[in-house]
Amino acid sequence: MTKRVAIFISGGGSNMRALVADMTGDHPARPAVVFSNNADAGGIAWAKAQGIATAVVDHRPFGTDRAAFEAAVSAALELHEPDIICLAGFMRKLTAGFTDAWAGRMINIHPSLLPKYKGLNTHARALAAGDSAHGCTVHEVTAALDDGPILGQARLAIAPDDTPDALAARVLVLEHQLYPAVLRRFAAGDTRLLELPR
Repeated sequence: MTKRVAIFISGGGSNMRALVADMTGDHPARPAVVFSNNADAGGIAWAKAQGIATAVVDHRPFGTDRAAFEAAVSAALELHEPDIICLAGFMRKLTAGFTDAWAGRMINIHPSLLPKYKGLNTHARALAAGDSAHGCTVHEVTAALDDGPILGQARLAIAPDDTPDALAARVLVLEHQLYPAVLRRFAAGDTRLLELPR
């Protein structure tokens, strides 16, 4: 049975677009809804233009009440009956109450070779550490930040003249390759580690 995917974004949604572009033909999943905490997110306008359902719950009126925000998110999702959630540049940390309910059904892409550099500013941190390689990771989501079983990684060599912005741009190309490849396998029940390049 084809899996229904909710894709969470906060901005332009370039990874969301890569996922949507791949969910055709014999892919075991299809986009059910693109969700955002930001009504002005460029990815929401793009999804609407593609005829994909969208949903928005602004986190700001909820203040520090994450549980109330997540309850509103869950209510918005119910209308679309997703089987899988893909976090694709969603810039809100989710609590255990939400992640536990979606355990084994929610994945995220992170711009580092986890477990290195959880959190923000990963490219600058990799350069500051003098790393020779960098990349991105797709993992199952748990309540711990950028934690959970690793499903896929893609890596590249850091060049002597790399800057954080240049490195980010090169890693983003890898993200657009890795995330669709992992989702295709994950939706079919395959959680073996995928490493790119193969």
